[in-house]
Amino acid sequence: MTHKRVVLRVVLGDQLSLGLSSLADLGPDDVVLMAEVMDECRYVPHHVHKIVLILSAMRHFAAVLRDRGVRVDYRFLDDAENTHSLRGEAIRAAAAHHATEIVVTEPGEWRVLADMRSWPEACGCPVDIRGDDRFLCGIGAFRDWAAGRKSLRMEFFYRDMRRSHGVLLDADDGPEGGQWNYDHDNRKKLPAGVVPPPTPRFAPDAITRDVMSLVGGRFADNIGRVENFALPVTREQALAMLDDFVAHRLACFGDWQDSMKAGDPHLFHSLVSTSLNCGLLTPLEVCRRAEAAYRDGAAPLNAVEGFIRQILGWREYIRGIYWLKMPAYRQLNALGAYRKLPWFYWSGETRMRCMAEAVDATITHAYAHHIQRLMITGNFALLAGLEPDAVDEWYMAVYADAYEWVELPNTRGMALFADGGIVGSKPYAASGAYINKMSDYCGKCRYDVKDATGEKACPFNALYWDFIDRHADRFAGNNRMAMPLMGLKKMAPEKRAAIKARAASFLDAMDRGELV
Repeated sequence: MTHKRVVLRVVLGDQLSLGLSSLADLGPDDVVLMAEVMDECRYVPHHVHKIVLILSAMRHFAAVLRDRGVRVDYRFLDDAENTHSLRGEAIRAAAAHHATEIVVTEPGEWRVLADMRSWPEACGCPVDIRGDDRFLCGIGAFRDWAAGRKSLRMEFFYRDMRRSHGVLLDADDGPEGGQWNYDHDNRKKLPAGVVPPPTPRFAPDAITRDVMSLVGGRFADNIGRVENFALPVTREQALAMLDDFVAHRLACFGDWQDSMKAGDPHLFHSLVSTSLNCGLLTPLEVCRRAEAAYRDGAAPLNAVEGFIRQILGWREYIRGIYWLKMPAYRQLNALGAYRKLPWFYWSGETRMRCMAEAVDATITHAYAHHIQRLMITGNFALLAGLEPDAVDEWYMAVYADAYEWVELPNTRGMALFADGGIVGSKPYAASGAYINKMSDYCGKCRYDVKDATGEKACPFNALYWDFIDRHADRFAGNNRMAMPLMGLKKMAPEKRAAIKARAASFLDAMDRGELV
């Protein structure tokens, strides 16, 4: 007697794409397993918007599959028999459906892949782990690109990606406009009279409201409030967010993508990262939409190139670095940073207006744009020498678009320089002058952005020079650090001592839990 072939296809919460590799050859007797599990909800203390987003998007995606005639075994978080782990639910489902094989798409996080490799023995059947072809550069392809290179700079990878996917090329297959990168045109401060358009908000439907109630009860102590959740949770909503960006914000995105404005964390940003990272949108379709806007004359080249570079370049590059360097990458701490994360990262209670703005936006929206993350919260963590594990956990916990493959290299590499220069050619350290140049934060701040040593001196100023001083020997061979090192060398000994004293005084007060 032969047994019927039943394939159990496991779809994770960040794999909500109909074109997923694990669904490519779906048969009529196959079963799709989707499981809400507490292990994934609690491995870091996620923002409640992140949990609502994933659970609601999963439930909506399961409904789409059922409408297409797919057999879906959906495990809810409050099911009495829920094992609270992906592995446990895979074991249960494999037994319940007499699965002869399990098919999955490779997960985005190392810890999940390591666990999946134990599933064949645990589930009693083979497990086919397929590549995630929603990304435009496979893990093996990135490894091939990186092989033999002394430096793994994103710019060269990005150019190769443009060529291989035919994005923003001219008739001769060169870069549109004659340049690969227009970043020098995208560093303007937002003029006082410019008011960005409102961003779409998506009213929760019955499914999302049920999830909000569940999350509000189960995760009441987590950061954020479920009541103001309004993120896209379906493909239709994700496409609407993309449409709105292309129509109303893309044209201005380039000029002011690095700007910061008090009370407006969104400005001209796309807000599609949550949808991209959970699978409701795919990177190539997003890049094509932006390119079409340029071809149609609806958006200038600097805006479109800058946006595409973030997706086709940086997003793909960061994922490649993650899988190339893990698991050792997670332990890197090149600058020997061990200070505890201060409480104001969770509360926003600080006199530093820039930090308060960035953290308040994070608490409210589970979002801050890339410059707030890199040059405010990340820059402060770098200058203050905050311990990378704690900073990693914070970024993973508070942002709705955070998954380890994208968070870890951005935080430990780009923001903290804890990888010693794998991702960035220099630490992205800056004083208050940069923040003042790119924002309107400093004007009404309690601290004086033009002072480095006084009682009300901007903490970023003293911390910046103290950081350069602490690591002067380490940075001596880095050409990109030549100017700050020369500035430090020319500084009068009395001023240098005063700056170090101001930095130490501030950090001591912060470590004691005082309001700083």
